[in-house]
Amino acid sequence: MQVQPYLFFDGRCEEAGAFYKKAIGAEVSFTMRYSDSPEPHPPGMVPPGCENKVMHMSLQIGGTTVMAADDCTGHPKFQGFSLSLTAKDEAEAQRLFDALADGGQVQMPLTKTFFAPKFGMLADRFGVGWMVLVGA
Repeated sequence: MQVQPYLFFDGRCEEAGAFYKKAIGAEVSFTMRYSDSPEPHPPGMVPPGCENKVMHMSLQIGGTTVMAADDCTGHPKFQGFSLSLTAKDEAEAQRLFDALADGGQVQMPLTKTFFAPKFGMLADRFGVGWMVLVGA
């Protein structure tokens, strides 16, 4: 069994994929737009003006696949979870943290904790929560 995160962006999925590529080296391995669907969508599935938005995107972040899409139904709220990103050393943790925090909101600065030499929390510019830490 495998569990994978699936993030829904309100019309900003393509922008998010480009941001994660630049910020943390994510690779966009697949993108399909609503207009590329091989079958007609059920009525009401795609609001007017969203035909060229992302229906499905796969991002490779390290050894993890994160999936994403535009739902175009309102402003998504990324609450109750965070994506945890483990860095190999303190310099990489700082670089990743700073890149993800650009345009976002730091909730806990990157600092030493009892469980990691560096740990910090933030919400990126899309509202996605991240925890960045140095692995043991």
